[in-house]
Amino acid sequence: MSQSVASAPLHEQSAYLEATLRENDGAQAVLTVAQELDLPDWYFGAGGVAQTVWNVLHGFEASAAIKDYDLVYFDAADLRIETESEIEAEVADRLRGDGIVVDVKNEARVHLWYERRFGHHLEPYRSAGDAIATWPTTASSVGVRYDGHTFVVCAPFGLADLISMVARANKTLVTRDVYEEKVARWAAQWPQLTVIPW
Repeated sequence: MSQSVASAPLHEQSAYLEATLRENDGAQAVLTVAQELDLPDWYFGAGGVAQTVWNVLHGFEASAAIKDYDLVYFDAADLRIETESEIEAEVADRLRGDGIVVDVKNEARVHLWYERRFGHHLEPYRSAGDAIATWPTTASSVGVRYDGHTFVVCAPFGLADLISMVARANKTLVTRDVYEEKVARWAAQWPQLTVIPW
């Protein structure tokens, strides 16, 4: 099933992704809250998207083993950490009682702390999509959102690796050590995952 979808046209892959995410109540809650907040250039993405797909393809509960959900937005007009923290607190408050942990990041301010945390200089991102294109693997470099009732997908490397359950390094930023630790963890949880060596 996943192989046929992985080679299908992008609009069919997108429809499959939307339907799969509907099976995860946590993902739907995050999408709903983000849409209500109407953050600038926002996406729900990364592990919460990829791992939902892999859970469903493995026959697991859609939310199994997902520690947190990533919500990103892009607001170059307000780079204050206080604003980012306030938005994260608002999201947490709206999801209180659902047991959902959400990590909220303004991708416009990542360059302000990236070098201090990871030891590498980072040029400022130009958009949320620009940031998504640097996430650690091709399968997890995916963001989704709703624009009205329209399901919007940002997938700089396409959706084939995600739907085929292929873990492949996106070497734009990730280091070999971080990639190998991440995919080892993933392979233990999702044994049908094909890991492409660094």
